[in-house]
Amino acid sequence: MVRQTIRPYVTTRQKGGRIYYYFRRAGTYARLPDNPDSPEFDAAYWKYRSGKTKAPSRTTFDALITSYLATPAFLRLATSTRKEYRRTLDLIREKNGAKDFTALRRRDVIAARDTYAATWRKANAMVDMLSILAGHAIDLEWISANPAKGVEKFKGESYEPWPQWALDAYERTAKGTALTAYHLGVATGQRLADLCKMEWAHFDGEGMAVVQNKTGARLWIACPVRLRTYLATLPRAGRFILARNLTQPLSKSQIQKAVGAVRAQIGANAFVIHGWRYTAAVQLAEAGCSDSEIQAVTGHATLEMVQKYRSAANQKRLSRTAQGKRNGNGT
Repeated sequence: MVRQTIRPYVTTRQKGGRIYYYFRRAGTYARLPDNPDSPEFDAAYWKYRSGKTKAPSRTTFDALITSYLATPAFLRLATSTRKEYRRTLDLIREKNGAKDFTALRRRDVIAARDTYAATWRKANAMVDMLSILAGHAIDLEWISANPAKGVEKFKGESYEPWPQWALDAYERTAKGTALTAYHLGVATGQRLADLCKMEWAHFDGEGMAVVQNKTGARLWIACPVRLRTYLATLPRAGRFILARNLTQPLSKSQIQKAVGAVRAQIGANAFVIHGWRYTAAVQLAEAGCSDSEIQAVTGHATLEMVQKYRSAANQKRLSRTAQGKRNGNGT
């Protein structure tokens, strides 16, 4: 965000409490020294002002990011997704705003990824975002090939369904917020952000109306008997089922803290809240539900993840059948 004009053609951006200075003219940017009172700042400024320094490229990262943020593809993303994208775009802009995007090469994408090797999600987000920007640059006819295409991403922990022992131990131990979040999560298969937004008015006694925060999809999810029975025991102490007060829901961090305490108590730190979503998918698959039926509950945008858990359920069923035949054969 442009904050102020220090002198003609100079603008500032603030990031993480620091102010960065840029020479801006004709829609292009050039980074200036950090101290506007220094001789180095004056020298750089007057070089750009006089034209003695080569004019900044019009195909900068900054120009490309500004253009991408105005595209329908970005604007129709869910609010939470736009926030995630902006975090990565800010990192890219801070390091490379004035640089020419058309000079980006595959080795640069790999270097950007490796900068965040200690945090695999951030590293992979960097690869994804550079690929998205490259796709936009292709649309603008700045470049003809995507240098981020096919760059290998890091593997981190996966979200696994909770095993039965962990589900049983959690249900025996959890109380209050932790138990309510559990019942909602396992029964509906929704993400934590969507659990936070569930209101009593959304529950009609049979199912829960949900607008998924990530996808924007509108779902009506039939609630299994166990969830309906549990909800009937709760006092309606606010607008939201997971209520902070009469009008506000609990935050994700508050729920994570409550759930984390139970996970630590039962020795289930390896399993996370998002795993409840996959627990629901696996339980539906094991019950014989079709891919479309599972998708109607979980709201997965594609069938790829649904088929992954159907495959796991089929493997388990076939293994039991095979070993049953083995037992029957006396071997």
